[in-house]
Amino acid sequence: MTPAPTTPTLPEPDEPTRPAAPALATLDTPTLTKAELSDRLFDRLGLNKRESKDMVEAFFEIVHGTLVAGQDVKLSGFGNFNIRRKAPRPGRNPRTGESIPIKARNVVTFHASHKLKALVQGDTPPPEDFE
Repeated sequence: MTPAPTTPTLPEPDEPTRPAAPALATLDTPTLTKAELSDRLFDRLGLNKRESKDMVEAFFEIVHGTLVAGQDVKLSGFGNFNIRRKAPRPGRNPRTGESIPIKARNVVTFHASHKLKALVQGDTPPPEDFE
């Protein structure tokens, strides 16, 4: 009888060939939702839950409606939401390589204010009441 063939195993490396990548801070930070904004209004301003939820919804309805109407939204100290017209251009299907025309369209862009950029970069300390 012949012995069954065995699969050769490779020895485990003592150290990984590549150091582990550091965890990104954005993976640890939760997303700020409308519900969270509503809860923060409730906690800070003393509004009841319904009023704070309605205030957040009204804010986003105004921003949404203004952008849909083709107007820019400027939030002082935060940034600007701008409507930009993208011209038609030739595109390509990456799978087939076929040339496909891309239609003209409007897109929303956001440009952070200098104050927000400085806060994010750590150049400016946040205000005392900033969370």
